[in-house]
Amino acid sequence: MKPRVLLLLILILISVLPFSLLNGQEKTKNYGNIPDELVAYDKYMKAYKYHFLEPIQFYGSGREKLPPADLKEIRIGFLGPLEGSVILPLGKQMLQGTMLAIEEANKKGGYKGIPYKLMIHNDVGLWGAAANEVVKMDDEKVWAFLGTIDDNNSHIALRATLKLEILNINTGDPDPTFTETNIPWGIRVIPDDRQSGYVLVDRVFKQDKHSRVAVIRANNRYGRVGILHFNRSATRVGYPIIIEERFSDGETDFKEQLERIKKTLPDAIVLWGNAKESALILKQIRDLGMKQPVYGSDRMVNPEFLEIAGPLAEGVVTTCQYNPDANDPKLKAFKVNYLKRFGQEPDVFAAHAYDGTNMLIEAIEKVGLNRVLIRDVLTDMKTFQGYQGVTGKVIFDATWNNIRPIFITEVTNGKFKFSPAPPLEKSEQIYKRPKSGDSY
Repeated sequence: MKPRVLLLLILILISVLPFSLLNGQEKTKNYGNIPDELVAYDKYMKAYKYHFLEPIQFYGSGREKLPPADLKEIRIGFLGPLEGSVILPLGKQMLQGTMLAIEEANKKGGYKGIPYKLMIHNDVGLWGAAANEVVKMDDEKVWAFLGTIDDNNSHIALRATLKLEILNINTGDPDPTFTETNIPWGIRVIPDDRQSGYVLVDRVFKQDKHSRVAVIRANNRYGRVGILHFNRSATRVGYPIIIEERFSDGETDFKEQLERIKKTLPDAIVLWGNAKESALILKQIRDLGMKQPVYGSDRMVNPEFLEIAGPLAEGVVTTCQYNPDANDPKLKAFKVNYLKRFGQEPDVFAAHAYDGTNMLIEAIEKVGLNRVLIRDVLTDMKTFQGYQGVTGKVIFDATWNNIRPIFITEVTNGKFKFSPAPPLEKSEQIYKRPKSGDSY
């Protein structure tokens, strides 16, 4: 073959092969585990730059600091809703999961014979109060802290960690924007609401073939940010939400919102809120003679929802960040020990708090008592990437957000039945898109 012809063939090959393949690399995954067909504007034009694909580095000092001498205890912080909050039961479970991990570590000898001690702080749900609690933990010389659940307070606490340089291991806040702050002092071990939104889009529109979907959600950040990716993704697959109604925590009468929803003639309804309000809404949906299938958020996976809704809960579909019924010896042992210690079954917040605390303890035992080194080892994308906890694997993306696959649940015979959530297919044909001019 003539050299000029060979050169021409090489140039053609370079022009048609993806750059990633020429460099022996796989195609870069979408940020946040976004299915290809749900990437914003991706069908029309590739973005000049995609963010959150590379971890933010911490270039500050502190790695050279030696641990203090004569320590009598190794302090670990906790921030959660324990008083004056509507989600107090969730905070209690998160605290108990953390306590169990600490107690088990101390039975094994603590850190080089020094016991771990949990420094407990209440997330009171008042704007700015979470930052004050993080400052108190800094005064207490904690090495890192667990928490919290409330979306607003999680953001505030995370910003305080940036100033004080204390690692925050978040085990309860599913707000997708939490790790998008690009603050290198926070990781999250519980999968976020972005994953729930994608799974519900798959179930509602692809599998169950609905096209006119109504939403009723809590009028707070959990509801507003939680439903966001479901709403956006619904639009991207051709079925914009036909109506979105709101309710307040503690509300008991939802007739006005449901009457407005009823007039839109939906073929399915999505709820996004706490267990109590969601169960009451479901009962009032049925009282109004509305027979549409109901879907919901992860907080509905709670005994309180089943207790209030009763037989009406049958067939309700939700998401859950893990499978509490998995055939995993580590999970089974945790559930037995938790029930024995606290007299109740662990929930999703207890289980993730247990995993997050154990990850922190392992990090301390690996690198010693140095805040920056603890941060380094938990964010190095190697040591704890794929960490196997009682909730499953930890799979961090570049923002240190756990994007492992989640589960779909359906109430069957009065109990939540868990099954793996199937990934969205890449085919454009899985959705029947409305034609131009179609009404909603």
